Amino acid sequence: MGAFKAYDIRGIYNKDFDKHFVYKVGYFLSSLLKTDHIVVGRDVRATSDEIFASLAQGITDSGSDVWDIGLSTTPMVYFATVHLDAGGSVQITASHNPAIYNGLKISRKGALPVGEDSGLRDLEKLVNEGTITKAKVPGRILNKPVKEDYIKFLTPYIPDVTELNLSFDLSHGMANLITKDLLGEHHHYLYDHFDGTFPAHEPNPLEVENCKDLMAAVIANKSDIGIIFDGDADRVMFIDEKGRFIQPDYITALIGEYYLAKEKGNVLQDIRTSRSTTDRLEKLGAQVTTWKVGHAFAKIKLREIQGIFGGELAGHYYFRDFNYCDSGMLATLIVLQVVAEIHAKGQTLSSFIDTLVTYANSGERNFKLEQKDEAMAALYQKYGIEQSPIRILDFDGYRIEFEDWWFNVRKSNTEPYLRLVAEAKTQKQLDEKLVEISAIITSFS
Repeated sequence: MGAFKAYDIRGIYNKDFDKHFVYKVGYFLSSLLKTDHIVVGRDVRATSDEIFASLAQGITDSGSDVWDIGLSTTPMVYFATVHLDAGGSVQITASHNPAIYNGLKISRKGALPVGEDSGLRDLEKLVNEGTITKAKVPGRILNKPVKEDYIKFLTPYIPDVTELNLSFDLSHGMANLITKDLLGEHHHYLYDHFDGTFPAHEPNPLEVENCKDLMAAVIANKSDIGIIFDGDADRVMFIDEKGRFIQPDYITALIGEYYLAKEKGNVLQDIRTSRSTTDRLEKLGAQVTTWKVGHAFAKIKLREIQGIFGGELAGHYYFRDFNYCDSGMLATLIVLQVVAEIHAKGQTLSSFIDTLVTYANSGERNFKLEQKDEAMAALYQKYGIEQSPIRILDFDGYRIEFEDWWFNVRKSNTEPYLRLVAEAKTQKQLDEKLVEISAIITSFS
């Protein structure tokens, strides 16, 4: 079973992993995390209750307690881990994946992520090779509701949106748990009830196809902004008033307008981030650090640099004020604060973004091929050695930068793809570079 990934445990339930596997994960978690209790939350997928039962049985058979917070967004689990001063936590979710998937996101004390290099490989070895001996005194399942406390934490960030016209797509997912509590019933809502089969669209707003209903709603409702969450509400994407999808790394710069007006400091971005975003953040007074893709890496790095906040192309936004974790809802409240401010000055969201964007950007492009390493080596040879780049970053694939263009190529940590992002000062130059780079990559397919 190949459910252990770089950032979490995830796959098609009853194919990549099953309840017996989950039981073993539960049993060995306490020894991995060195705790006698584990917070567990879950999303609304059809298989989440069965997975909870198996996970809880494994945890209690090891002699540890389950602190059950019930249905929850993934950020709510991070909040509970710190708020309850827990020794560790698990969110049962497959995030943005289709309904047949499910998984487990694991955190240590302090909501520190457990990823490939920080415990998941050790857990995998225990699951595959460890011996199970049930504790003489089993643990208990204790109810620990935290929703109201989480809402209380977010309440100070709620902006005055009385002058804004808002449209939301809650994707039938976990954002339904708290959005109306925080922002009210009176906005335009799509798919605002739980349905773990996700009948309207897959809960992945990074795929623009899944945003089309919201785009149409923004136009029809004459909204100032559209907001769409993924399945577990740790990610969020935005649509401008013209019905255009906003590339998520541009939102990192918009969040900078909120924080960097209050204090200057370190900001984290991932290796795929647009120069448009970096330039704006630096203009606002940020010291920008570029790092690896993925929440298991970003949370650790943001702590290390004592950053104020960070953002990723995938729509994860991390906050020092949220224990260096990501929260789609906290990001939403901060974005709405900025949108309300620019709206009061007579500026639209689209005009703000158009002013921000100074590079032609390819977006992330995926190539399915077997010889990923060979393709990356060929690109490095041509652009990193034979030409004269001004900078090379090599910690998550390669980002090779020139004066007026750059590209990043990296292997996906979760899917069988080579991923490419490129930017140039003009669309013509970008098109030419994409043809060159794509030809090299596809020669290895």
